[in-house]
Amino acid sequence: MADLFVEDRAHEAFLRPLLQRVAGERKKAVDLRIRSARGGHGRVLSELDLYQRAISKHPGSLALPDLLVVGTDANCRSHQVARKDVETRLGDAFRLRTVVACPDPHIERWFLADAEAVRRVIGGRASVQKSKCERNYYKAMLRQAVVEGGQVSTLGGIEFAPELVAAMDFYRAGKVDHSLKFFLDEIRTALDRF
Repeated sequence: MADLFVEDRAHEAFLRPLLQRVAGERKKAVDLRIRSARGGHGRVLSELDLYQRAISKHPGSLALPDLLVVGTDANCRSHQVARKDVETRLGDAFRLRTVVACPDPHIERWFLADAEAVRRVIGGRASVQKSKCERNYYKAMLRQAVVEGGQVSTLGGIEFAPELVAAMDFYRAGKVDHSLKFFLDEIRTALDRF
């Protein structure tokens, strides 16, 4: 059993199929429970504390997961710094079973990391080279790719996450986005222990 604890819908939309795909590639079955904290990075940290307390106080009704994936944006800090924010809040029971997905700077960059997959799935172009720290830069790029591809978007492009993840070449995407490569390496290692 694995819990996915994320800061928003875009993280959930991307990380759920990514975890399922990587688990499948590792020949692992993962029963994924969504434990979302809506409201950004700060909210994830405070709700992560509550989540850990709830599990420790109510072990009968809330089972300790075999794996916890916490997804939160780096928000224009390095992914190492943002990961540290999460890791320092983990209690002993969670420390060795948690992997932090920390897109640098925002999750929409991971959606766009494999330009070929974006072109095949959405039809538009994605050119993600250098990291931009403008708050909505990657959201706008994702929306633009959807419009260029002639697609109808109801959620700003995040509705294409399952297809993008399925089409994505993780090696190519990891070369474009190092925070994605770091997460993929960590989640593979964690699933191999699982």
